[in-house]
Amino acid sequence: MKALISVDMEGISGIVHSSETNLERYDYQRGRELMTAEANAVIAGVLDTEPTADVLVADAHGTFRNLLPEQLDRRARLVRGKPRALNMLAGLDEETDAALFVGYHVRAGEGPGVLAHTMNGEILDVRVTGRAPDEEVRGTGRGPDEDVRGTAHTPGEGVQVTAPTPGEDSRTTARSLGEIGLNAAMAGHLGVPVVLLSGDDAACAEAAALIPEAVTVPVKEALGMAAAVTLHPEEARDRLRRAAADAVSRRTEIPPLALTGPLDVEADLASPHTIDLATLVPGVSRTAGARTVAFTAPDYGTAYRLILLLAQLATIRPA
Repeated sequence: MKALISVDMEGISGIVHSSETNLERYDYQRGRELMTAEANAVIAGVLDTEPTADVLVADAHGTFRNLLPEQLDRRARLVRGKPRALNMLAGLDEETDAALFVGYHVRAGEGPGVLAHTMNGEILDVRVTGRAPDEEVRGTGRGPDEDVRGTAHTPGEGVQVTAPTPGEDSRTTARSLGEIGLNAAMAGHLGVPVVLLSGDDAACAEAAALIPEAVTVPVKEALGMAAAVTLHPEEARDRLRRAAADAVSRRTEIPPLALTGPLDVEADLASPHTIDLATLVPGVSRTAGARTVAFTAPDYGTAYRLILLLAQLATIRPA
């Protein structure tokens, strides 16, 4: 059994401010230690259920050099540094049996959510429209004090299920996706289910709306962009270990999030300079309005890589 654990930083228990997530700020070392400890809890949970599992941990925040290698559980292998293929999901492939997202945050424009954004501050929204699968499922999240065990939802239990009928347009409504959805869909493109996500309650609700069967672990309740009611870090780690063991044991019951092509993608960008750069990419065009670019991709893997390129272009400043 192979598992990939993708670890971001904003959704870690105890973290509420950019001073704890930015390498140039005074409290960053504390953030690194909290992040590494939660990664270790999830590694332990995976190995509690699958003692012989091959566990890769992808450092998925900022520079991708945040997790402390010497403090990471020695039974796992660390994917560290950038640039790299698949970005936050480096190490994922078709042989992976389960993906687990730790310390994730809600997308830009949603909330209240702790340190909410999508990729970076320049991407305001990403909307993806594609072919509907056999059925589209939407569920709801759970609060920070509820049981961490995920539930497989069925019609009639607060879940809306829709499917196109013969003769109907099979294009889905444009869906706004943040890092949770974009990464989950990339895993789904490779046939890999996301079985667990941890973060604040807003991030867990976002994940549950996309993958109702996945286990979510709210480690804090967001009060705003830089405020939350947070679990004690040790309590959060205990919950994460139990939840990871449960999620991995039920991995065959959790479907991958599949977005089938062709896919229409629109991205709202904050900087006019980034939009100018984006239109240099073949197939990317400026749409009506001041801040939106669009493209069509034959499949989600292509769409994902173009979205990553837009995020990278956003880091380039005018000469």
